[in-house]
Amino acid sequence: MLRLPQFSVESPTTLDAALALLAEHAGRALPIAGGTDLLPNLKHRIAEPELLVSLANVKELYGIRLEDDGSLVIGAMTPLDQLASHPEVVARAPALAQAAGIVASPQIRRMGTLGGNVMLDTRCRYINQTHFWRQALGFCLKKDGSVCHVVAGGKKCVAAASNDTAPALMSLGGELRFQSAAGERRTKIDELWKTDGIFNKRSGLDELLVSVRVPKQHAGHRGAYGKLRERGSFDFPQLGIAVRVDLDGGSVADADVCVVALQARPLHIKDVAATLSGTKPGEKSFADAVAKVAERAYQQCHPMPNVPGDPEYRREMVPVYVRRTLLAAVGLGERPLT
Repeated sequence: MLRLPQFSVESPTTLDAALALLAEHAGRALPIAGGTDLLPNLKHRIAEPELLVSLANVKELYGIRLEDDGSLVIGAMTPLDQLASHPEVVARAPALAQAAGIVASPQIRRMGTLGGNVMLDTRCRYINQTHFWRQALGFCLKKDGSVCHVVAGGKKCVAAASNDTAPALMSLGGELRFQSAAGERRTKIDELWKTDGIFNKRSGLDELLVSVRVPKQHAGHRGAYGKLRERGSFDFPQLGIAVRVDLDGGSVADADVCVVALQARPLHIKDVAATLSGTKPGEKSFADAVAKVAERAYQQCHPMPNVPGDPEYRREMVPVYVRRTLLAAVGLGERPLT
């Protein structure tokens, strides 16, 4: 049996109280939302805090609301299953609703939160193991060791971002609101990431992700999320594809493709909008442009043996999933889910 380490737990009922605890115990405390990823990491001794600050009773962190400007503001503690089924999210940000709806399993989606998924720790086949297993191997760069087992002789951790909602929010131009005892800051989700698998986010130890804002999308907005994984449920992505297609008069006005689970941060595929703009879904020009985008994605994506699944197979699936997800976004096919 894997046992939890010893730690204290505080359950504040206000955001200010939670932030005060994180500031007082900075570097020794961690916030806990749904705990679906953090608790296994504690059992594996990947994280060893002295204090957990539970956010379960902080009502300010819950809820989904539509603002007067057409944007959606989503509290960080909003459960993933509520996000996936909320009518405004489904209508205004379909890729986000779809991504939230295929995280893990139904039970985990009831516990897991949007904030927890955005702030999910990076994953690797050499870190997400028991402490005994990792000790036998000599540990690794991410925790307790000095060598990367993915890249021979590597001196930089390449654990992969594996959060399904992150590429969806990137494709939508999502904005994050962080708060600490010292104040508040807002940042585009694109600006959150670092290419460092040890910790891939630009956020402070005493900061909390409070909410996510999804700006009003184009009137002709379409979106979809496709996910490659070993099984049809429960698994983290071996590859995640979020797409946005904005139509104007039946033609593509703008588009974006974001991928996750390849390296420490989610990525935008380059030149997607330039390739698809002006084409019409259902016509040969669109099909040809989609094929070009899929090929560009293949050239830009280089999976490593950091998560389960053969890297060569995962790379071959990149253009397949990009093409299928783009077609699904405009109603020309089913989105790929396994």
